[in-house]
Amino acid sequence: MADTRVSQEQDSPTTNEVFADLLAESFGEEDRLQGRVVTGKVLAVENDFVLIDVGLKSEGNVPIKEFTDATGKPSISVGDDVDVFVERFEGRDGAVVLSRDKARREEAWTELEKVYEAEERVTGVIFGRVKGGFTVDLSGAVAFLPGSQVDIRPIRDVAPLMGNPQQFQILKMDRSRGNIVVSRRAVLEETRAEERSELMSNLSEGKVLEGVVKNITDYGAFVDLGGVDGLLHVTDIAWKRINHPSEALQVGQTINVQVIRFNQENNRISLGMKQLESDPWDGVEAKYPLESKLNGRVTNITDYGAFVELEAGIEGLVHVSEMSWTKKNVHPGKIVSTSQEVEVMVLDVDPSKRRISLGLKQCMANPWSDFTKKFQVGAEVEGEIKNITEFGLFVGLTDEIDGMVHLSDLDWVKAGEEVIADYKKGDTLNVKVLDVDIEKERISLGVKQLTDDPVSGTLDKIKKGDIVTCTVSKVVDNGIEVTVMDDIPGFIRRGDLSRDRSEQRPDRFAAGEVVDAKVTSLDKATRKISLSIKSREVEEEKMAMDEFGSSDSGASLGDILGAALKEKSAQTDTDEEIKPEADPKEHPNLSGDSEDAASQDASEEEAVAKVEPAPSKKKAASKKKTSTKKKAAAKKKAAKK
Repeated sequence: MADTRVSQEQDSPTTNEVFADLLAESFGEEDRLQGRVVTGKVLAVENDFVLIDVGLKSEGNVPIKEFTDATGKPSISVGDDVDVFVERFEGRDGAVVLSRDKARREEAWTELEKVYEAEERVTGVIFGRVKGGFTVDLSGAVAFLPGSQVDIRPIRDVAPLMGNPQQFQILKMDRSRGNIVVSRRAVLEETRAEERSELMSNLSEGKVLEGVVKNITDYGAFVDLGGVDGLLHVTDIAWKRINHPSEALQVGQTINVQVIRFNQENNRISLGMKQLESDPWDGVEAKYPLESKLNGRVTNITDYGAFVELEAGIEGLVHVSEMSWTKKNVHPGKIVSTSQEVEVMVLDVDPSKRRISLGLKQCMANPWSDFTKKFQVGAEVEGEIKNITEFGLFVGLTDEIDGMVHLSDLDWVKAGEEVIADYKKGDTLNVKVLDVDIEKERISLGVKQLTDDPVSGTLDKIKKGDIVTCTVSKVVDNGIEVTVMDDIPGFIRRGDLSRDRSEQRPDRFAAGEVVDAKVTSLDKATRKISLSIKSREVEEEKMAMDEFGSSDSGASLGDILGAALKEKSAQTDTDEEIKPEADPKEHPNLSGDSEDAASQDASEEEAVAKVEPAPSKKKAASKKKTSTKKKAAAKKKAAKK
């Protein structure tokens, strides 16, 4: 017994030492497994958990949702080997805490690190939106996609990209922080560069390509040709008028386009869709002959007219002047409306400029022609005064036509500015049709033509060069206004008021004063006469020269005018002394009296002659000779009477 005890006491330390080592080794192994991915075996699938044995002191439960596939069904069964992540050895219930998702993430990180080092692309799915960008699932690892790295150009709607597997490039990753930044733009740029180089090498003008509408603007649409974008301008979408590209295109739509222009320097491509269709303008002159009437639809209205679509791709312009016979200053939008069906007439076709001129009013009755049929020139019409302007009256003749009475056609005598003040808008007025111009669409009317011209007979009695008696009606700065024969207005300019420059002052005259003047011009249309006192004085002087002197007689102008005045005075005295009804037989001394009067006139003439100094004997003799002739002439006149 003693030996047995001794043997046990000697063996006990050895056994305790081995057990401690084993225990320490066991706990050390568990410490190494915590926070790592291990392989376990599925023991059971119960309710919402999967029981897995990973070789530790207890089994662990993993939620079954971590084993579901894309359809939502669990893809695990009893006996399967599965990799899980050991979070803790003991949870609240004493079981090992395992995670399948974290295991996948760890696996993904390991693979992503290899891809990142090799600068390769990864496949991921955009599944959420965060501040500044989006979240991407990279086979279990969550990465951040900045908004600027989604596409080459900013895009408004990212919904079509979400949920679809796409290629990404890893820009940055930090495993300790769990941070991964990816870019879709880098992949697109690299792919685009490859496709662009291939496309550019085979691109040429006139080539037909298939593309996808990438973006729509007000001026056109950008089409992705597979690595390079081209611009499809709004005018090249269709032959017909398109106000906005969205009327014919949608984002994402696949279309066939033709390369119109290709600039290799800046890699700009201009595309066209309408070029793939036949040009509707071919043979347009034969389809739309001049003066033919057609039906069309108003597509656009501008300030200068309206565009009418005759067929798809062909439009004509109805100018505002060709819309109505009577409405001239009206906006086209008040005559027609968009999408209205109208009947038009072809006025002109220009295939080179792709222009067709149309007329709307030509398909309606011309009210001007109808008016000329009812009212000829000279007919009297009654109408309402529609408008009063500074140059006349507008009188409504029909519902659509107005005629104009000019100021000069309001009154025969009074000025139009004075007479127009007597008329008011809305008054009924009788007028006479003076002229109708259908081409210019004008009707001239007159009021004064309803009565006879009161001064026409007086004007016929006056002609240019006559000396007439005028009455001053008004004194102005540049002359005087006069009235001839009580009703005809006339005017004498300042320079025509006198032969003497110092007497050419309008203030010498007063209203009501009577003067004699010579008619220098006569305008029967305007009933205006230009007169001149100066011309009258020059004419009288010339007559005196012709009658009483000559250029070689030696007499001065004073002598001639003096003689003329004295003769006129003597004639007046003789007429007063001798009565027309007296008989020479009853007055035997009449001849003697006449001789005395002649002698007296001669004496006066001599006295006037003495006023002028005698420059020479010859001139004095000439004066004496002239005086003798005057005496003889006076005696003869007296004897005749």
